[in-house]
Amino acid sequence: MTNDIISRVEGHAGIISLNKPATLHALTLDMVHAMTEVLLHWQKSREVKCVIIDHAEGRGFCAGGDINFLRDSALNDDGKSGRKFFHDEYQLNHLLFTYPKPVIAFMDGIVMGGGVGISQPARYRVATENTRFAMPETGIGLFPDVGGGWYLSRLEGRVGVFLALTGARLDGAECLELGLATHYLPSEGVAEAKARIANEDIDRIEGILGTLSATPPEARIVGNLFHINRHFASDRYEDILASLEADEGDWAMKELATLRSKSPQTCKVALRQLMESMQLNDFADNMVMEYRIASRVLTRPDFAEGVRAVIVDKDNAPKWNPATAEDVSDDLLDTIFAPLPIKEEWKPL
Repeated sequence: MTNDIISRVEGHAGIISLNKPATLHALTLDMVHAMTEVLLHWQKSREVKCVIIDHAEGRGFCAGGDINFLRDSALNDDGKSGRKFFHDEYQLNHLLFTYPKPVIAFMDGIVMGGGVGISQPARYRVATENTRFAMPETGIGLFPDVGGGWYLSRLEGRVGVFLALTGARLDGAECLELGLATHYLPSEGVAEAKARIANEDIDRIEGILGTLSATPPEARIVGNLFHINRHFASDRYEDILASLEADEGDWAMKELATLRSKSPQTCKVALRQLMESMQLNDFADNMVMEYRIASRVLTRPDFAEGVRAVIVDKDNAPKWNPATAEDVSDDLLDTIFAPLPIKEEWKPL
């Protein structure tokens, strides 16, 4: 088992600590497999009555997935190993979503991409003053996967669409306000919360977190909800751009500039993803859809180019293909969302 995951049992709690501080605990395929293995083992254990997910050292919680690995796959093996990564990561996401024992995720730090995928399925999601939550995938030609379509589409109003398209960062107070977190604790109270959860009756988890919770600062996003619901009201990307363009206010101009930096292809993918996810009643069906999208988007030009511009060369000047929203056709989207051959479709564990 990889050293990038530390798993142990304390009291009646199984604890999984992400342990790759050099990359802000970004998930590798080995980490995905290690987490899956221990979760399946604890699922059958009489000793383990709940599961805690946190990070071991350094800044956390989890900054995403192994983007460089995925880009290398897109460039060198036609996406084969990348599809394997997505497939197994999504199985982990689904396992957590359906886990029969309480899962508590301590989102004490950066929570992006893959970090969202392992924290949002948890029954209890604890934010702190250190929490920085985002799904920034459209900036690298990807899309808000790992269940992002499910979680974001079910937020109130059009906030989920706004987060999916812009990649906007939320702090812990905003996560609590929107329901992405269930509790807000000061970071100095996290250790006590873990110790009490591990040693007190599991029926006390809600009470423990409630007792240790603090009143968060004002959630800044509340002041922007009117603008978000107005400008991001449409499921047509061109309409959103036009609405922002027609508003000369500072907020609209800022968000328009943000969208202009994103991949038009994956912005349109994200809009359709959230729209279709809202129609689904089963999380597994959502993951089937997201695996289809991931399998196609991985090898399209925007992903390798987006990672190059933002992470590899860091020139922040991606050349998107297609270059404009108008050039992203419905036929292209239909191709990206189309079913895979039966043997290639995603299935839960």
